Amino acid sequence: MKLYSFTIALLFLSMVCFAQDNPTSFTLEEAIAFALENNYKAVNAERDIIDAQKQKWETIASGLPQITGDVSYQNFLKQPVSLVPAEFFGGQAGDFVPIVFGLPQQATATATLRQQIFDGSYIVGVQATKAFLSYSQNNKEKTRQEVRKAVVEAYGNVLLARESVEILNRNLEALSSNLYETRKLFENGLAEEESVEQLQITFSTVESQLNNARRLETITLQMLNLVMGLPLDAQTSLKENLDDLAREYVDPTVLDAPFIMENNVDFKLVNNLNEQRYFELKLAKSRALPTLNAFLNYGSTAFSESFTFFDSDQQWFDQSILGFDLSIPIFSSLRRSASTQRAKIALEKAKTQLTETQEQIRLQLEKAKSDYQLAIEQYATTQENLNLAERIERKNQIKYKEGIASSFELRQAQTQLYNAQQEYLQSMVDVINTKTELEVIVNN
Repeated sequence: MKLYSFTIALLFLSMVCFAQDNPTSFTLEEAIAFALENNYKAVNAERDIIDAQKQKWETIASGLPQITGDVSYQNFLKQPVSLVPAEFFGGQAGDFVPIVFGLPQQATATATLRQQIFDGSYIVGVQATKAFLSYSQNNKEKTRQEVRKAVVEAYGNVLLARESVEILNRNLEALSSNLYETRKLFENGLAEEESVEQLQITFSTVESQLNNARRLETITLQMLNLVMGLPLDAQTSLKENLDDLAREYVDPTVLDAPFIMENNVDFKLVNNLNEQRYFELKLAKSRALPTLNAFLNYGSTAFSESFTFFDSDQQWFDQSILGFDLSIPIFSSLRRSASTQRAKIALEKAKTQLTETQEQIRLQLEKAKSDYQLAIEQYATTQENLNLAERIERKNQIKYKEGIASSFELRQAQTQLYNAQQEYLQSMVDVINTKTELEVIVNN
């Protein structure tokens, strides 16, 4: 019994730990934090950083001492024959004697130490690895910004879809009541058939919109799960509602936030491109410099009639070499000059691209500020319009029931209300998205 209780407790504890490691309910900030750790692109961006660090060491290690070992074995199944003048052995002049030199089997073991002493391209390569690592870090930052934007948009779309479903449900319930009452009046001869038909058109339209909103709710939730790095069918729930989130994102002080060009990640990436082109030019120039390498070789060779190289009495003959390799570029038919000129052109193009990027970022900043300001204004306007549309629709409901307003006028008021509802929901999403876009550009 004790063992059974212990097993149940252990199982419960593991379920609790699993639930803690895999949360299913998120605020927007919690969703962003989760995505930055689990989004597929964010995970690969982190791996790119590690890859860049390994590549940096790979480049550095190429100029450090390198030791290689070689073992070779040869067995002459048919030894080569050399002809030696017969007079060497007391024979007649002009005759030749076939002789086989050496033993048929040979084994050699060598170890070689190589050290690069000077190579201009190596020095440039080591310097360039720092720029590449910086690029990988900036690319990771860019990826994190894109993930954050994607989560904000997906989170807002889920809230938008859910709010739409709730509103359309309420609208459909009210329309169903109106349609039922009007149909009864028509059956009793107190209303025209057109009134029933007008309400039926509106009812069918809203019902279709509701069905579509429900499908969108499922799709937008799957999109959020994908962005966060969760399975598509994960039962994710959202802790915040659209109205509260929109009010939180209304912050006009962001429009006056200081902008520092060097903080913008797009500027950083184009600046990395300029660094890369600069080092490519240095590399092209370095190819005109000599290279100097040293090597130390030590080996041993054994000869035998049969395979006796592992016998203790096998005789081995040692040899060792110390040497230097100096390579001096002399003439390349102007190939190096052309390569250097091309590198200069690439650097000038990168500088022009940097200037263009700076102007584009300034333009993006002004547009983002304008879009955010417009979104705030639209948010306030659509809220007022919604209140007006609700009052107009209520008045027309009363007038319709009293026989003062026609079904066509009621349908117009209802359609106006439904449009105002969707515009209000969309304005809240726009406030959230435009502020996020502005924050990405400023990156303070």
